[in-house]
Amino acid sequence: MTHPELISLLQSLIRIPSPNPPGDCRAIADFCEEYLQRIGFNTTKIAPDERAWSVIGVAGSDDGPSLLLHAHIDTVPLGQNAKWTYNPFGGDVDNGKIYGLGSVDDKAPMAAMLQVAADLSERLHEIKGKLVIVCAAEEETGGVLGTKWLSENGYIPACDFVVVGEQTHNRMATAHKGVLRAAFHVRGRTSHATDPWRGRNAINGMAHLILDLERYQKDVLEARPHPLLGAASINVGVIQGGVSANVVADACTIRVDRRMVPGEDPQVVIRELQEIVAKRQALDPERSYSVDSFQISNWFQSDASSTLAQRFLAICAEETGTPAEPVGYLPGSDAKHLVNQTKQAMIVFGPGTYQVAHSTDEYTEVAELEATYRILQRFAKEMLF
Repeated sequence: MTHPELISLLQSLIRIPSPNPPGDCRAIADFCEEYLQRIGFNTTKIAPDERAWSVIGVAGSDDGPSLLLHAHIDTVPLGQNAKWTYNPFGGDVDNGKIYGLGSVDDKAPMAAMLQVAADLSERLHEIKGKLVIVCAAEEETGGVLGTKWLSENGYIPACDFVVVGEQTHNRMATAHKGVLRAAFHVRGRTSHATDPWRGRNAINGMAHLILDLERYQKDVLEARPHPLLGAASINVGVIQGGVSANVVADACTIRVDRRMVPGEDPQVVIRELQEIVAKRQALDPERSYSVDSFQISNWFQSDASSTLAQRFLAICAEETGTPAEPVGYLPGSDAKHLVNQTKQAMIVFGPGTYQVAHSTDEYTEVAELEATYRILQRFAKEMLF
């Protein structure tokens, strides 16, 4: 059954651009703050700089169970060569889908959460606990100025159950991958390309190192899969080297994305990458090999055995017809920053798939959005009333 208010709310969010970069969330934060205030929530709008504005709405008291619903309000930027069929900031509805930048990532779960809060607003005096809504900036660039900053500075209260809105086809996800970024460097010796053996080509050396990383993927990472997320991975995303086709390259750099599964220690992963470099160096002493520029974003994993998690799982199964089993969410999320705000359980949950996010003609299906709303509403009512 179509919920026109929910659809209209998502359209309103889509029509407020919030691409990151640049990460200016002032307009959409204003909208969320005014919405929450209008339905009776106490709000805090806060930012560590002039762009990354987040909003926290709270209703109820500390006398009972507490539920935190979190979604991010920034989006990725439009692609440089994106040719949209629909206005990316129009919120057009066509054939059961709502189109727009951020329509599924992450304004659809945000809309569902705000609508649930609105539906409960007439009974706020009956809440036997506390409902917290977090509209967070900066997720698309790591959350350092968004959820991480909010959490570390005491703006997000600890809650019994935390729902982080992302794209899970309305399944309850209890794990997501982490990321370790690194740069590999090869230094060689330049010479004229007419007799390249006089030099030591850094690009050739990097080619061997890239093959070492492929073997690392197949022989090491794929041999130890996670039950919900599959294997960890490594991807070479950028390569830079050389100055001209007629000059032997004396330098080459690649930048890699190493996805970690829960249980992996980032420091152990760094040592694995350093060992790959050391082995290549031993095989090729006439070039210099190194790895540096490590950046870490943690993985997340939670336990689905609590009473609250099991009840949420059951509601998801009833509404979607899928097995009452937790799943994994392959990308990252702000859940990693909320571990200290979780008393019992935390999940990642929402409509759609990440494979539609960050793409031209991004959309969310109306039917999935409404299922997200129903699941959240049922759970909130059971937990708080």
